[in-house]
Amino acid sequence: MTGDHQTLALVLFSVFVAVTLGITTWVSRSRRGSAEEFYAGGRLFSPMENGFAIAGDYMSAASFLGISGLIALYGYDGMLYSVGFLVAWLVVLLLVAELVRNCGRFTLADVVAARMAERPVRIAAGTSSVAVSVLYLVAQMVGAGSLVALLLGGTSEAARSWTVIGVGALMVIYVSLGGMRATTWIQIVKAVLLMAGTVALTVLVLFRFHGDVNSLLFTAAERSGHGTDFLAPGLRYGGDWTARLDFISLGLALVLGTAGLPHILSRFYTVPTARAARRSVVWSIGLIGSFYLMTIVLGFGAAALIGSDEVRASNAAGNTAVPLLALDLGGGAGSTGGTVLFAIVAAVAFATILAVVAGITLASSASVAHDLYASLRRKHAKQYSEVAVARVAAVVIGAAAIGLGLLASDLNVAFLVGLAFAVAASANLPVLLYSLFWRKFTTRGAVWAVYGGLIPAVLLVLVSPVVSGSPESPFPGVDFHLFPLQNPGVVSIPLGFLAGWVGTVTSTEPPDEARHAETEVRALTGAGAV
Repeated sequence: MTGDHQTLALVLFSVFVAVTLGITTWVSRSRRGSAEEFYAGGRLFSPMENGFAIAGDYMSAASFLGISGLIALYGYDGMLYSVGFLVAWLVVLLLVAELVRNCGRFTLADVVAARMAERPVRIAAGTSSVAVSVLYLVAQMVGAGSLVALLLGGTSEAARSWTVIGVGALMVIYVSLGGMRATTWIQIVKAVLLMAGTVALTVLVLFRFHGDVNSLLFTAAERSGHGTDFLAPGLRYGGDWTARLDFISLGLALVLGTAGLPHILSRFYTVPTARAARRSVVWSIGLIGSFYLMTIVLGFGAAALIGSDEVRASNAAGNTAVPLLALDLGGGAGSTGGTVLFAIVAAVAFATILAVVAGITLASSASVAHDLYASLRRKHAKQYSEVAVARVAAVVIGAAAIGLGLLASDLNVAFLVGLAFAVAASANLPVLLYSLFWRKFTTRGAVWAVYGGLIPAVLLVLVSPVVSGSPESPFPGVDFHLFPLQNPGVVSIPLGFLAGWVGTVTSTEPPDEARHAETEVRALTGAGAV
C-alpha cells in the first residue's frame, strides 16, 4: 500500500464526507422538526429513491469486501452467502413490506402494538430492536477500525482506534442533525457509488478473460490450490455434521433475519403508500440482486488473478481480495491505474460503512425514543420531546458503539453480523408474523415470542466456540463452550416461534379478535394507514 494509494483514497473519501455533511446541513435547516420528519423523512420519498436507499442500507462493507473474499478463498461455499442474502428479500417482498407499511408508523413495535397492550409489547420489541441494532453497529465499527485502517496502510492500534472514533462521530452528526431525510440521501449516494465501482471492476474482470466465464472459473480453480473441488460444495461446510448444521443455521439466520432488521423495516415508512413500499422492494431487489451477482465475479476473479494463497496471506479472512483485485486490474502496484482503482475501492468502503452505520443508528435511536421512552412514561411523550430524546439516544448509542468497537476490535466481524441476523430472525420475525397473520395471538404471546428468541440467541453465542475454545475466539486460552455451532439460528429461531405459541395458548387474556380484524383490513387494504 503506497503513499499514493493512501493519499488518493483519503482525498476521495474526504470529498464524500464533505458532500454528505453538506446534505445533512441543508436538511437540518429545511426540516420541520416533527417526529414524522425525523423518523420517516416526511414519507415523501419515491419508490425508486427508497429502493436505492434500501439497497444502500443493506449492501454493507461485509457484502462488498467480505463475500468476495469468502468466494476467493472457498469458491462455491463462499458463493452461498450471496444466495442467502438475496433470497431473504423474497421473504421481505411477499410477507412484510406492504403489510408493515400499512400497520405501523415508525418502528416494528408499532405493528405489534396495533392489537396488543402497548406498554409490555413496546418495551419487549424496543429492547430486541436495540439489541439487534447495537450488534450490527458494533460489527460495522469493528470493520471500520480494522478493515479501513488496513486499506489506508495504518495497521497500528492507534490508527484503528481513531478510525472507529471518527466514523462514530460522523454517524452521530448525520443522524442527530439530519434524521431520516439526510440518512436516506447519504444511502442513495453510497448505493450509486458502490454499484458504479462494482460494475467497473466486474467489466474489467470479464474483459481480462475476454468474456469467457468458463475460463474465469477454471483459472480460479487452478490457482486456488484445491482444483475442481473449488467449484463444488463442501470446501468450507462439507466437513463433519457440525459444519453442515452450522451452515444450515447461518442460512436460516440470513434468509429469515432480513425481514426482522429494524433499520430495514424503518425504510418502509419513508414512502407515502403501501404500494410504494412494495415497489421500493422491487427496486432494491433489482439492485441487490445485480450487486450480489457481481460479487461472485469479483470473488472468482480475485482467485483467478491474485490466487487464493496471496489473498489469504494479505488477510486471513479474505477482506482485502477486492482491493488487491483492483490493484491488479489497474496495472499492478506502482501504476497510475492501479493506484486510482485501489483508491476508489477504499473510498467506496468508507462510504459504505458510514451509510450503513447511519441507518442503524437512526433505527436504534427511534426504538429508544418511540418505544422505550414513550412506554416508560406514564403519559405518551409529546412529539417534540420524543424527537429530542431520539437525538440524545443517537449520541449515546454512537458513544456506546465506539466503546464496544474499540473493545471488540479483535473479534470476528462475520460472527457479529451473523448474530445480529440470528437475533432478528429469532426475536423480531416471530412476533411480526404472528401479529400479522394469527387471529388468536395475545399480548403474553408477543412478549414471550420476543424474549423467547432473544435470550436463547444471546446465551447460545456466549457458550459457543466463537467466544471461547477456538484460536479465533476472544478467549482462546480457556474453553467454556457448551454449544457446538457458531450461529444459534437453527435452535433460537424455532424457540422464538414456540415461545410465542406457548405464551398465547397459556394466556388467560382472551384474544381481541375485533382489533385483529381491524388490523387485518388495514394491513391488506391500507384503509386507515398513516
